[in-house]
Amino acid sequence: MSDIFTVIAPVNIAVIKYWGKRDEELILPLNDSVSATLDTSVMCAKTSVCARPDFNEDEIWLNGKKESFSNPRLQNCLREIKSRATAEKTVDDTFLSWKVHVCSQNNFPTAAGLASSAAGYACLVTALAKLYKVKSDVSSIARLGSGSACRSVYGGFVRWHAGTNPDGSDSIATQIADAKHWPEMRALILVVGESKKKVSSTKGMRVSMATSDLIKHRVEYCVPKRTEEIIKAIKEKNFAQFAEITMKDSNQFHSICLDSYPPFVYMTDVSHYIVELVHKYNDFCGEPKVAYTFDAGPNACLYLLEDEVPTVISLIKHAFPSSTPDRFITGLDIEEGSLSSEVLNNLAQPQAKDLIKYVIHTKVGEGPTEVNSGHLLSEDGLPVEL
Repeated sequence: MSDIFTVIAPVNIAVIKYWGKRDEELILPLNDSVSATLDTSVMCAKTSVCARPDFNEDEIWLNGKKESFSNPRLQNCLREIKSRATAEKTVDDTFLSWKVHVCSQNNFPTAAGLASSAAGYACLVTALAKLYKVKSDVSSIARLGSGSACRSVYGGFVRWHAGTNPDGSDSIATQIADAKHWPEMRALILVVGESKKKVSSTKGMRVSMATSDLIKHRVEYCVPKRTEEIIKAIKEKNFAQFAEITMKDSNQFHSICLDSYPPFVYMTDVSHYIVELVHKYNDFCGEPKVAYTFDAGPNACLYLLEDEVPTVISLIKHAFPSSTPDRFITGLDIEEGSLSSEVLNNLAQPQAKDLIKYVIHTKVGEGPTEVNSGHLLSEDGLPVEL
């Protein structure tokens, strides 16, 4: 009988955005992207896999519900892992013929712009690699599930290389710096909404590719320059430079959404107020102390250094009052600290209650990790909690 393998994998939030594919099926991006991998102790996907001779079909359960295994992206990942195992001769043909069971869950909302698919597919591919004893880099296989999943295969700061080969063999992720390189780096995720977005990333990219003139300028001119600049800023731990590039790239990505035809938006009035608040705070400090970035959703990810967290939290609490203040901040513990009421009132007027549902405080963390307890599948290969 086959063992059960369980892996937890992280979310990553890009600072140089991936938007647009040069190949839809292989998920090959138009441009390089750069991200930070976030701590799995706060947000993660968890996946258990096993293969047995008595399983009749490949089966998958996601967040407590049985789903169809016919999803092409899911099948592509499994096929490529098996192909790699065959090439590396890590398991025999009999084992390769057995069907697999997969059970996966996220500890955060899916499809709300919180990079759930990145964590989910990085987790799935890493767990399958353990099951089939694959030793080589699996970032190119994770990419087949969800483009940004290839960045979640590594901890710390990660670059996804767009590559030039038509087969996608050079479209892989590499680590820029590990999780210990910039230990002061923190992230605050401001959850504005958990509802599913109106325009999926896949559809949005397609519309932008077909209709936006700005995306061409971004890919040819802006991203190559910004990528080199932000890698230098990360290596030198130059936060002001890191912050400015991060914010400019986020703004440009959302400008492309408006430059598309018909236009579509992911940011809301609350998102725009967060942008205004960050710029006011940075002006007050005399230099960039906080950087915002928004993926394809309304939620903000604020990057900042550890010593800035208490004052920024006090500003967020002031600007966005909560009817459940005890549960408003989740994740890592925070030292108490605050700005004076005079400064707070100068920087922001309190908005209506509960415009931000909660704030996740986290940090840069490690890549996927195998865990030896808390399997989601039981000994007979069925979900533990169903």
